[in-house]
Amino acid sequence: MPNLPHLAAAPEPELSLPGWIYRDPEYFAVEMERVIRPAWQIVCHESDIAEPGAWQSLDYLGESVIVIRGDDGAARAFLNVCRHRASRLVSGEQGCTRRLTCPYHAWTYGLDGRLIGVPHKSDYPGLDRSALGLMPVELETWQGFLFVRLAPGGPSVAEMMAPYETEIAPYRFDRLRALGRVTLRPRAVNWKNVADNYSDGLHISVAHPGLTRLFGRFYRIEAEAHCDRMSGDLVERPSSNLSERAYQAWLPPIPHLPEALQRRWLYFKLWPNVAFDIYPDQIDFMQFLPVSPTETLIREISYAVPDADMPERRRREMRAARYLNWRINRRVNAEDSALIAGVQAGMASRHWTPGPLGESEVCLRSFARKLRRLIPEANLHQPPAAGWSREESG
Repeated sequence: MPNLPHLAAAPEPELSLPGWIYRDPEYFAVEMERVIRPAWQIVCHESDIAEPGAWQSLDYLGESVIVIRGDDGAARAFLNVCRHRASRLVSGEQGCTRRLTCPYHAWTYGLDGRLIGVPHKSDYPGLDRSALGLMPVELETWQGFLFVRLAPGGPSVAEMMAPYETEIAPYRFDRLRALGRVTLRPRAVNWKNVADNYSDGLHISVAHPGLTRLFGRFYRIEAEAHCDRMSGDLVERPSSNLSERAYQAWLPPIPHLPEALQRRWLYFKLWPNVAFDIYPDQIDFMQFLPVSPTETLIREISYAVPDADMPERRRREMRAARYLNWRINRRVNAEDSALIAGVQAGMASRHWTPGPLGESEVCLRSFARKLRRLIPEANLHQPPAAGWSREESG
């Protein structure tokens, strides 16, 4: 019998994540502990709390975090919880105060978190005020943006974004100022469906005709260890859509950007649920905050480097370009909302099993690998018996 060459078995395809982890309450609780609590969440930009006493808040996972500027100029993060009877100290998304006074019993804290006032102090013999300051939350400042996380572990934001520091530098993140207020958009989908869609390059030419008119077929994606990158350069051919054609024509030259970035739309998604949308005319951040297994709150706001150095004609063009950017992205957001709603509905099927991920789907592959490493049950096509998380922790 002739010697036949050894034929290697074809490699098993990498698979998408199973549908049950997009709707299962027990898995959701585990995911919040292992994935979201240790993850960095963006709160605001330093310019949003420029003055002593200025603060902004972020509510997620049943916690409320405030980031506040101290009299010494330092930004600090604390849980928005009085140490007396757990009342919220502040309400709303932002404000400014000289001190933090609990609305329930008037315990008072300095801007540095120290307990500085206790009414009826004689009721608490031996009270050690130094031990009852506000509970601190880990805070990191990166390129002017303020991030917090509820549990330690994992790399810093700077380490996560290190591969792209040089590319981001010309955008002058540290000089950004808000163009408006934070927008909150609830969606009846699992947070991973938002994250998956954000890093999916294959659907652009299928489901976003506007982006295809703007970028042609040259939409690029790549995945680093902790960050996905997507980009597209505006084509010179005028779009058939009025808003898109006007944006192409009116987007003015940006004085601080090199030629290669004048017409580029650039996106970064930090593991697992924070994204930056970087346009020549403005910078947005967006995060996908999990609410329940089938509910997500998308939180976003736009920033820009002030246009003071531009002549008046260029400033008018810039205002028009930003409005057109909003119109274009409003349509893209509507298209994406319909897409992820359809996927979430499909995930409800108990008969669907994970499909293959193509070699070009590098961001989805990276996301799925990280999640499976943190939660091995994500490898199962069907959910394990109820109580599996308690048995695992025991």
